Amino acid sequence: MPHNNDKIDFTVEVFIVHKDRVLLRMHDNFKKWMSFCGHIDLDEDPVEAARREVKEEVGLEIELIGNQRLFHDVDHSRELIPPIALNRHHINTKGHEHITLVYFARAKSTDIKAQYEDDKSEECRWCTKEDIEKMDLWPNVRAYALAALRRLGTKSVEE
Repeated sequence: MPHNNDKIDFTVEVFIVHKDRVLLRMHDNFKKWMSFCGHIDLDEDPVEAARREVKEEVGLEIELIGNQRLFHDVDHSRELIPPIALNRHHINTKGHEHITLVYFARAKSTDIKAQYEDDKSEECRWCTKEDIEKMDLWPNVRAYALAALRRLGTKSVEE
């Protein structure tokens, strides 16, 4: 998707867990293992964007997990699922940055299928803690993937 703004865009990133594995994909442009991410469209909130990106890229139904909500919907206000983490980073476009809202999610199955052929990732892989420790990952991807397994995995994942 093209940028919404010249200088900075808001994006979402989702680490999907099923039992004792986290799903990573080989990013088409960066040729690095990453989670599932994308821009937040101007007509959607971060929760909608996270679900849409996962559905488009791997066709999974997910239960989105974030930090604890402080209140439930009241009158005119609907509280969204707070992200697990936030980060700001430069991308490969000079002078452009992303602010990323990071979520964890549980998958109901491991059957992945891109919704649209154009969204299909080159390669996806369900990774154990041991796999993650051996893979060439950016430090933030490794930290988030291990944290997702610790929080949502069926096996205890030690630091």
